[in-house]
Amino acid sequence: MTFINAPGTGVACAPRAAGAPPAPAAHAAALALLAGNRLLQGTPAAALDALARQALLRSHGDGQVLFHEGEAASHCLLVERGAIEVLRYAACGDERMLHRFGVGELVAEAAMFMPHGLYPMTARAHGAARVWRLPRAALRGACEAHPALALRLLEALSQRLYRRVNEVEWLTASSAPQRLAAYLLAQHGVQGDEVQLPTSQRQLAAQLGIRAETLNRLLAQWQAQGWIAGEKRRWQLGDAARLRQLAEPGARAF
Repeated sequence: MTFINAPGTGVACAPRAAGAPPAPAAHAAALALLAGNRLLQGTPAAALDALARQALLRSHGDGQVLFHEGEAASHCLLVERGAIEVLRYAACGDERMLHRFGVGELVAEAAMFMPHGLYPMTARAHGAARVWRLPRAALRGACEAHPALALRLLEALSQRLYRRVNEVEWLTASSAPQRLAAYLLAQHGVQGDEVQLPTSQRQLAAQLGIRAETLNRLLAQWQAQGWIAGEKRRWQLGDAARLRQLAEPGARAF
């Protein structure tokens, strides 16, 4: 695995002495976000309180890099406002956006447990963003003190690994139309009637393992057939049933 090292970027934040706990209002805000995170549901209150007390709030402008691939993984992130994209770069320099995290989601928590101690991806702000930094030592210490938290994170990471295994199988066994149909249906389930692609069509094609020309051709064909309507990143599903029929042969039972 190749890691790309780059100097860190500056951040804007409210000043706070090293080791000092956050103000009561800030602590309450961090605690509420932690308690509302789906990965942390059921975590002992004492563990969440300990994490909130060591969290540091940071603000970032649109496009600002929060950490680079290959840097020491000193903290994970809890999104309070805006969104954070994680991405990797190919040898040719092309970027691939892996995921976009929204409010209340944890970013790079898995990196806190990697033996090499490095971030395996780059993170940057999508729009103005505010995040809480949760120190690596704080998360690991909370897991040691509260086994229920460690088990909850292990369960979440296992579910993520299972999804990735299925994605690899899907990419090798499915056709380009099946992958695109399944992707649009998944976005439809999350976003509703109007789907906004989180990446450019070129990046989406790379994510789905198909040629950009193929993706453009499929979108044009499906629009002509009335299955979808839109342009660029904004699309509406006019015939979700047809797309579902196309995607279902590769669907798994669990």
